[in-house]
Amino acid sequence: SCDTAEICNCSSLGLDFIPAGLTAKTTVLNLAHNRIKHIRSQDLWRAVNLRALLLQSNKISSIDEDSFHSLGNLELLDLSNNSLAHLFPVWFGHLFSLQHLHLQGNTYRDLGQSSLFSNLRNLSSLHLGNPWFSTIRQGNFEGVVLLDKLWIDGGNLSQYEPGSLELIRKINHMIINIRSISVVSAIIRDLLHSVTWLEVRKIDLNVLAEMQLLRVMSNSFVKKISFKETLFTDATVPDIFSIMAVMPKLEEIELIDCRLLGTGRWKMQIHVNQSQTVKVLTIEKLSIEQFYLFTDLQDVEDLLSLLTKITVENTKVFLVPCRLSQRLRSLEYLDLSSNLLGDQSLKHSACQGSLPSLQTLNLSQNSLSDLEMTGKSLSHLRHLVLLDISQNNFGEIPEVCEWPKTLKYLNLSRTQIPKVTTCIPPTLEVLDVSANNLEEFGLQLPFLKELYLTRNQLKTLPGAAPIPNLVAMSVRRNKLNSFSKEELESFKHMELLDAGDNNFICSCEFLSFIHHQAGLAQVLVGWPDRYVCDSPLAVRGAQVGAVHLSLMECHRSLVVSLICTVVFLVILALVAVSYKYHAVWYLRMTWAWLRAKRKPKRAPPKDLCYDAFVSYSENDSDWVENTMVRELEQACPPFRLCLHKRDFVPGKWIVDNIIDSIEKSHKTLFVLSEHFVQSEWCKYELDFSHFRLFDENNDAAILILLEPIQSQAIPKRFCKLRKIMNTKTYLEWPLEEEQQAIFWFNLKIALKS
Repeated sequence: SCDTAEICNCSSLGLDFIPAGLTAKTTVLNLAHNRIKHIRSQDLWRAVNLRALLLQSNKISSIDEDSFHSLGNLELLDLSNNSLAHLFPVWFGHLFSLQHLHLQGNTYRDLGQSSLFSNLRNLSSLHLGNPWFSTIRQGNFEGVVLLDKLWIDGGNLSQYEPGSLELIRKINHMIINIRSISVVSAIIRDLLHSVTWLEVRKIDLNVLAEMQLLRVMSNSFVKKISFKETLFTDATVPDIFSIMAVMPKLEEIELIDCRLLGTGRWKMQIHVNQSQTVKVLTIEKLSIEQFYLFTDLQDVEDLLSLLTKITVENTKVFLVPCRLSQRLRSLEYLDLSSNLLGDQSLKHSACQGSLPSLQTLNLSQNSLSDLEMTGKSLSHLRHLVLLDISQNNFGEIPEVCEWPKTLKYLNLSRTQIPKVTTCIPPTLEVLDVSANNLEEFGLQLPFLKELYLTRNQLKTLPGAAPIPNLVAMSVRRNKLNSFSKEELESFKHMELLDAGDNNFICSCEFLSFIHHQAGLAQVLVGWPDRYVCDSPLAVRGAQVGAVHLSLMECHRSLVVSLICTVVFLVILALVAVSYKYHAVWYLRMTWAWLRAKRKPKRAPPKDLCYDAFVSYSENDSDWVENTMVRELEQACPPFRLCLHKRDFVPGKWIVDNIIDSIEKSHKTLFVLSEHFVQSEWCKYELDFSHFRLFDENNDAAILILLEPIQSQAIPKRFCKLRKIMNTKTYLEWPLEEEQQAIFWFNLKIALKS
């Protein structure tokens, strides 16, 4: 399970123990998702150079004290999601290089009486906790000084001894998933000056009396605070805003997957000094059940006025009050993607005097449908540089639109535009009109440097004259099949052309032309996930000059023609061989034999209608019908013979006629001659009777040699007939009249037997 770098992947193999055979060369050992219950002392003692040991999602309940003693170079240890009821410091005593330790998802209730981590001087990230984790004591984190990330899952953590975490001088990112607000307050008190980014998860901030416990946050030096899956109410929001407004170093507030019970009608007005530090507000997937009743947020205008970046994504925003927009004087970045803004609500939200400093605006995936109105609503934004209005439904667009004169980047991808017009602002440097089913592009955009036309229906490259300064262009997944030397040379400043996943017919001449194209250093053309004439574009590309085309790539049409010719000749040869060696005959006979196998071997005696079924060649029909039939059917007593010409049921399938006739006949007469042998044994229908008869291994067959014939002359495929002729007696038709009486006598005896 190990590769050349000695990374061994033994995950999900159903292992009950750590496999033997580990050596000093092993650097990574992945044993996740197995059934290991116990780690023994000798399991890992040879893996002295192990850097990562992944044991998550097993059933580990016990570990020998010295199991990890040889792992002095270990940097990552993952014991999460096991069954460890207790943790012991001796396990980690020799892990001097350990940087990442994952202990969450076990069954321990505390971290013991002393520190588990006192020897882990290089520890960078620590993840611990589980649904039963209830106690943190002083001394549990002794020896831990600096952490990049500390994650405590303690949904039921109820006992926290003050001072347990205060010895940690710095934590860049702390995640606490603790429901008890009193415990959260105690932890924050211990880490007032240590944490840079505090992330609080799965806590309900819905009791007003408990908000006083969080007042301690007012003195925290946290620069970023995140709430995830947190519940807020109209009653508690004012206190929370008041606390965050006075945090001395807070720069960023983030709410993700949270819920708000209320409509913004705060029960008390927020009276706070304007925050001078908070610059970034991010709200994603905020659930407000009665969002359509939400108020205009005028109570928090002072908190928002100095923000420079706001993201409110997927939160059912259908309107930003004009008054609020006008107060966002410092805002440079606004993301309102995946909301419910329409044309009229955008006009109101971007009213005159609003968003005076805005440079970037993202309105993608809203309910906009009028591009002319969208442009006009935003035209007063004097500093707007980038506008993303992708994934709206504009459809047909007019010829003339009004836009901010500073606009340089415009994203109109996936907006159902059937044709681009001069509505597109001429000031653009970057334009994305991907996934719009465009069949042509011919806009005059003199400043354009980047053009994205992916997933359209273009059959030719856009002309270079209208976009003379183009540096990079993507026409991936269109219907291009070629472009000329002149077309490429017309783009004087082109450095990057992404034309992958089209219908190019690539050739060595085409590749050579691209390779020597002056100024065009990067070209990508080819089929989906495969680049025949490759380029340095993207990670998967390669320098054009380094590409060596195969014969197939250089002479595709010729190779395809040769392959088709060879395939045709092979099929022709197979047909000829099959004809010569009767392969089709064997297949047909096998099928007939399998069908016959399902029928009874012989009909009951009461169902026998004939004394004999006669199989003969058409060339011998004169002798059979005028000589043998007359002799036997006029004998005393007469014999009943079955002849295919006379006795087969008209309209019935010939094979069924033969099967029925043989099964209802006591004997089968074969009239053998040179004609019989050379005529493929009298057609396929009579050949079937041989299968049925000889498979029964009895004496129902009577062979009559109408003329001398050697058994070697019989085709080899009739091996059973050859065997009968070599092992059984047959009757020969005598030419002398005096011996013919004896022949008829013997034949009648055979038929009666």
